[in-house]
Amino acid sequence: MKAIHHIAIYTNHFDELAKFYKEYFYAVQDGAEYYNPDTHLKTCFLKFDGPVRLELMTKPDLAEQKSGPAKTGITHFAFSVGSNAEVDSLAADLFKAGCRVISPPRVTGDGYYESCVADPDGNEIEITK
Repeated sequence: MKAIHHIAIYTNHFDELAKFYKEYFYAVQDGAEYYNPDTHLKTCFLKFDGPVRLELMTKPDLAEQKSGPAKTGITHFAFSVGSNAEVDSLAADLFKAGCRVISPPRVTGDGYYESCVADPDGNEIEITK
């Protein structure tokens, strides 16, 4: 086994989510958008500075998934930005842009310096040093 190749997210806000990751996490689209005329599935891959890509997926009649604190499945994913100052800066930018801040920058119990925010769909993102 080498590494995680990509993480996929279904969304009803395809363009908004792509713009969010491009603007705040410097994602670039990796290849052309894919569209399946039979299923109406639309996808695109976003590439970051590293091997893991994010696949955004949408299709008509996609149900909104509501989740709570005890949900199963992926809880969050994390981006490393390089320094405590970058964590502070990005968290402040996201707060100013109206993103929900789940936890402000801090040292966690396990020793990480991080902040946790929600993307436009509510997916939790840790911003870490």
